[in-house]
Amino acid sequence: MMDKGDISSSTTLPKLYTKLRLWEFPDQYVIEPTDGSSGSCLSISRVDGSMHLTEEIPHCSAVRVPKILTIFGLVGMLKLLAGSYLIVITERECVGSYLGNPFYKVTSLRILPCDHSLKNTPTEQKKMETEFLGLLNVAEKTHGLYFSYDVNITLSSQRLHELGDDTKFLPLWRQAEPRFLWNNYMLEVLIDNKLDSFLLPVVQGSFQSFQAAIGKDIIDVTLIARRCTRRSGTRMWRRGADSDGYVANYVESEQIIKFHGYRASFVQVRGSMPFLWDQIVDLTYKPKFEIVKHEEAPQVAERHFLDLRKKYGNVIAIDLVNKHGGEGRLSEKFADVMQHVSGDDVRYLHFDFHQICGHIHFERLSILYDQIEDFLVKNRYHLLNEKGEVVEVQNGIVRTNCIDCLDRTNVTQSMIGRKMLEFQLRRLGVFDAAETISAHPNFDDNYKILWANHGDDISIQYSGTPALKGDFVRCGRRTFQGIVQDGYNALMRYYLNNFCDGTKQDAIDLLQGHYIVSVGRDTMPTSKKGGIEAIASFRVALSLMMIGLFFAMMSLKRVRYDTWHLLFSMMWASMSLAVAAFVKSHGRVFCNRPGLLKPPR
Repeated sequence: MMDKGDISSSTTLPKLYTKLRLWEFPDQYVIEPTDGSSGSCLSISRVDGSMHLTEEIPHCSAVRVPKILTIFGLVGMLKLLAGSYLIVITERECVGSYLGNPFYKVTSLRILPCDHSLKNTPTEQKKMETEFLGLLNVAEKTHGLYFSYDVNITLSSQRLHELGDDTKFLPLWRQAEPRFLWNNYMLEVLIDNKLDSFLLPVVQGSFQSFQAAIGKDIIDVTLIARRCTRRSGTRMWRRGADSDGYVANYVESEQIIKFHGYRASFVQVRGSMPFLWDQIVDLTYKPKFEIVKHEEAPQVAERHFLDLRKKYGNVIAIDLVNKHGGEGRLSEKFADVMQHVSGDDVRYLHFDFHQICGHIHFERLSILYDQIEDFLVKNRYHLLNEKGEVVEVQNGIVRTNCIDCLDRTNVTQSMIGRKMLEFQLRRLGVFDAAETISAHPNFDDNYKILWANHGDDISIQYSGTPALKGDFVRCGRRTFQGIVQDGYNALMRYYLNNFCDGTKQDAIDLLQGHYIVSVGRDTMPTSKKGGIEAIASFRVALSLMMIGLFFAMMSLKRVRYDTWHLLFSMMWASMSLAVAAFVKSHGRVFCNRPGLLKPPR
């Protein structure tokens, strides 16, 4: 039975189609609701992407045999140079419920081209269209997409409860928080055609949940991540903030518990340091940090924290980066700009995670908790009683960052979430005054896995690999296997950041509307690469180095028969070293950089 605090949408919201049949004709797509609804079908031209509602399925014949496919929603449509491309959900998985309503994960997308007009376009446009389509194919593999047909999942439990009655009757896409609406830009064509029943809001992030017993009490715990699309991208290609104060890897994490009709939630956020800085890939393991437009930093940070205060109330910003080295310069800049922002409702706290906790002593995070406990107690959490009445309101937010806002941040946020959950369970009478989650092994294990999976999902979306230090979150301690896995993931990040993420960044920019395709803008011939860029290839360079090392080793083995082979060995080794030095000095040329699309900063 649904709790009184749950949101029942069946009597308040326009119904979204939950299952559809796609008829693929040679000249059009027809999308027919098959979930028992009596709504009209949607016809979409395969020539130009134009669409209209229709009451009938077109006539089928021996020469007009359609392909038929079951789909579960329309993500949206993108217009490129000569064609439009419809994106649909072909597979889904129900992963749990949010406020009493089913919560689905997208497990497969499909791109349907409406590009028959392409045959009449100039050759250069066709070439560009092919390149753009390649980016869509990359986007088709986007990780961590979720949706609900019945409830607005872009809003936290508290903000959803605070919606006015007028807003609750609006279609889900109109209720949605635009910054967390992953397909916001892709929905525009459907919105223009007033297709509310087809408009499915999708978020990128994570959804994890479990149910466990503490004594005779059953507790439901859910953890949701919502990724902001304002400055979305990949690890090395989206750092810092833009001039409006929107930061890279900004994620809202909401932890929800349900117990005997009560529902408590607690929200945290993470995001890159809020001023303009870059870390340009150049084949080094850790490229240099570059602070851009120093003079604008205070204004950018002020815009960022003004937005946080409007959304969440009081703010405490926890900076986990190193105090020395390249990270130290960023931390120093962050502390400097916070002098212009800090006040009664904004507080800045630096905690050198690596200096205090090292690589294994993460229990020392208790030092950090002692410094923020007063903020957590004062600003509370959201709590509804069994009648759906507000008992507590969360009046502030903890904002955590490290360099990537992944590994150190996830360990820290899991600690804060744990402390707040214990606080809530004491309030609900489940725990005694000194009781902790660790006293209940089954619940504790499930809770650790919850946060470990949460961190992995966020990390995969930004860096391409699961989170580092995940063994501590998952097991409560560092393990040898975890350290080895961290080494492997670190190497994978290096490879992906240098040789794959440039293309992925272009794909993200295209999907999010950060780069708008237009004929006048994109039909100019791409400039030819000259000099070294015309021949630069990491694979070729690596092959030359390996060949040089191979012949150097072979020559060394034959030195005892002929001393001339020592000279040959030195020659081949020198060639390998020369190629390696060349690659290092021209590292940026060899990297996979965002090149097709160049959106404004």
